[in-house]
Amino acid sequence: MKKAKPERIEPVEKYKEIELVPGEPEKTTRIGSQMAPETETLTIDFLRKNRDIFAWSPSDFQGIDPQEEVAKLLKGGYFSEIEYSSWLSNVVIVLKASEKWRFCTDFTDLNKACPKDLYSLPRINLLVDSTTRCALFSMMDAYLGYHQIFMAGEDKDKTSFITEKGVYCYNVMPFGLKNAGTTYQRLVNRMFKELIGSTMEVYVDDMFVKSKEENDPLEHLEKYSRSCEHLG
Repeated sequence: MKKAKPERIEPVEKYKEIELVPGEPEKTTRIGSQMAPETETLTIDFLRKNRDIFAWSPSDFQGIDPQEEVAKLLKGGYFSEIEYSSWLSNVVIVLKASEKWRFCTDFTDLNKACPKDLYSLPRINLLVDSTTRCALFSMMDAYLGYHQIFMAGEDKDKTSFITEKGVYCYNVMPFGLKNAGTTYQRLVNRMFKELIGSTMEVYVDDMFVKSKEENDPLEHLEKYSRSCEHLG
């Protein structure tokens, strides 16, 4: 018997899709459709001016050199071929909510051997409460979030996995590791420590900038943008 999929709740306000790079329709983002005309114009101008902080493909990451002749993740520099390894995991293919398939690694055995990182994640109810009486929100989702953190050299071989074409290890933090979420949360808390709680909230790789007045969002987004650029 098939399990019924939970009904997806649609947002009350419709979004408007805009091109961040005019003439390149694949490089878009969405803004609210009920903004005041002046606020909308200023917001679009701001986003286009700061389009360099957006990532559209693996090659947009700093420090990663794509290799043209290999598969997507290997091409992006996410993992490298390895000959000897102290750990070896299997690959699994998982169906995402979007009906597309995601390449994953089953780190069950490795996770059992790892001590738990007790660094706490934010409580969702407190994040929701912090947005009360805010006029505008800007939501950001980190592109391939965990992969933005490089693995320590001495730990790369622990992430090794086997495929029909060979054995590989991750150069960046993969999804599925026991402490990946808390590691990422610790990083973003350090990155945005001056903004969190006042103009910004972060839950792992989901970030939003909040504004109590409709005139404030660009100033707050500017601070967020500068933090991203400063920290690379």
